[in-house]
Amino acid sequence: MKRVARKANVRPGVHILRHSYCSHLAMRGVPVRSIQALAGHQELSSTLGYMHVSPQAIEEAVRVFESRRCKGSGEGVGMWRGS
Repeated sequence: MKRVARKANVRPGVHILRHSYCSHLAMRGVPVRSIQALAGHQELSSTLGYMHVSPQAIEEAVRVFESRRCKGSGEGVGMWRGS
C-alpha cells in the first residue's frame, strides 16, 4: 500500500480507499444517502467530505441535463415554474 500511495502521490494508508469507494459510487449514480449508509456515516457532511467527483463526471452530468431540453412544445415548463 505504501508503494502504491507513493506512486499515486497520496498519503499512505487504507483511509484513501474510503475516498475512492465513496467517489466511485457517486460517479456511478448511487444516491448520496445510500453512500452514507454504506460508508457507515452518521452525518451526511462526513459522506460529502469523502465524495470527490471527477471533472469528467461533472461534464457527463451537464450533458444529461442538456439532452433533456424542451422541444418548444411547452414540455417540462411547469416543472421549472413549480406548477
